[in-house]
Amino acid sequence: MLAARLSICLALAIAMLTPTTAAASGPPEQQLREAAASGNAAQVTALLGQGASIDGRDAQGRTALLLATHHNRVQAARVLIDAGADVNAQDAIHDSSYLYAGARGYNEILRLTLAHGADLRSTNRYGGTALIPAAERGHVETVRTLIAAGVAVNHVNKLKWTALLEAIILGNGGQAHTEIVRLLVKAGADVNLADGDGVSPLQHARQRGYARIEQILVAAGAR
Repeated sequence: MLAARLSICLALAIAMLTPTTAAASGPPEQQLREAAASGNAAQVTALLGQGASIDGRDAQGRTALLLATHHNRVQAARVLIDAGADVNAQDAIHDSSYLYAGARGYNEILRLTLAHGADLRSTNRYGGTALIPAAERGHVETVRTLIAAGVAVNHVNKLKWTALLEAIILGNGGQAHTEIVRLLVKAGADVNLADGDGVSPLQHARQRGYARIEQILVAAGAR
């Protein structure tokens, strides 16, 4: 019985180790992407030292840095960015490390990208800047960071929505989205810039019963 159990354990251990071994024998760029995605900063450093191409892409066009960003692997992202990884490299669906970090509220990586040449005018697959999804998802500190960096607050995406409109239309009217509306208005957001159907931010706020947001808009001259 003991021998049988030991045999099963050994088989399981071999099965668990096999994918790792296979990955380690892959191309250096593949290993780099896997190390970045798992947050193994030491391995990222080692592979770069061995000559792995820093911006090598997978089948979806994702670089090691973008994969590190997907999983919010701050240290791995820092190693890659310090080594010269392109923070604006976009994948097949137009995500970049900068845009993705902004959309997800991954502020440490976002600040790294901003310090290393993030293109504030770059847009995602919806034609929106990093500020628009950040506003929609209620990432207050991210919105504050992007405004300070100089992202255009009145940019209109393919849906004909600005960051202000998305914060109202797709937000929940709570504390975070209310603060984001305040930040956007303070930064110069056009409170009367309507959506593609001609519905203004104030009308959207009233339709949803967002009284605090309505007050902010009215005080800024919204109609």
